Amino acid sequence: MVSATVRDIAIILVALEILIMNGLLVVLIWQVWRLIKMIQAEVKPVIRDGQETVGTVKGSAEFVSTSIISPLISTSSRLAGIVRSVQVIRSELKSSMDGMTPARRQSRVDDTEPPQKATESKPPAA
Repeated sequence: MVSATVRDIAIILVALEILIMNGLLVVLIWQVWRLIKMIQAEVKPVIRDGQETVGTVKGSAEFVSTSIISPLISTSSRLAGIVRSVQVIRSELKSSMDGMTPARRQSRVDDTEPPQKATESKPPAA
């Protein structure tokens, strides 16, 4: 008789536990549903802001490219061309100077050099 009473009480307790767990499961499902809805509501503005930021960065990159980088590259390439032209001209002048006779080269050098101050020469020490 005692075992039958204990068994009946255990069955009642298990049934109450199942009811409580089912109630908590319903609350959990409802909370998860609310969380999903909240995340959807919060993520959409974040995605929209991210897309706006990407658009702004793209526009800024295009502006910098057209207004700064392209003229800089153009100027740099022209300057490199001028420098190379000067180098070629100098090398041509040097090679043409090498082909001159020594007397003509000396007169050519004397014409281009500024006059130098006369320096007194000292006799070598004995």
